[in-house]
Amino acid sequence: MRKQIIIIRRWIIFFMIILFFSGLTAMPAESELLFLSRCFPPVTPMGEWMERIYLGVANTNKDYPFIAYGFDWLAFAHFILAILFIGPLRDPLRNKWVIEFGMISCALVIPFALVAGYFRGIPFWWRMIDCSFGLVGIIPLGICLKKINRLSRINTKEDPETDSVINTLVV
Repeated sequence: MRKQIIIIRRWIIFFMIILFFSGLTAMPAESELLFLSRCFPPVTPMGEWMERIYLGVANTNKDYPFIAYGFDWLAFAHFILAILFIGPLRDPLRNKWVIEFGMISCALVIPFALVAGYFRGIPFWWRMIDCSFGLVGIIPLGICLKKINRLSRINTKEDPETDSVINTLVV
C-alpha cells in the first residue's frame, strides 16, 4: 500500500508541475509567440497562424498593454489550481474529490475549446492542440483516481470502521 501512495504522490506532483508551468507560459506570451513565429515557415498554415497571433498580441500590447493583465490572471489561476492539489498530495483518500474535480476540468477543456474556439475564429487544427491539454492532464489524474479507488477498497476490507490503515501511510 505504501508503494501505491508513493506512486499517487508522484503523479500528483507531476500534474502540479505541468499545471504550474502551463500557467507560467501565459505571462510572456508576446516573446514566446515571436519565437514560435520564427520557427515555422510563413507560407505554411502553422507559420501564417503563428505570425497572425504574434501580431495580434504585439499590437494589442503596444496599444492596450492592460489587456495582457488577462494573461497574468490566467497564469495565477493555474498556480492556484496547482496549489489545490496539495490536499490529495497529503491525503489522497480524503481529497479524492480534488482529483475528480481535476478530471472534470480536463474533460471540459474539450467542449470549451471546440465551442469558444469556433466563435473566436480559431482554426480547427489549433483547437485540437488546445483539446490535447485536457487529454494530457486527464491521464495522470486518471491513474491517481484508479489507485486511490483501489486503496479505498483495500482499506475498507482491512478496517471497515476507520481509515486508520491509510492514515498511518499518509502521515
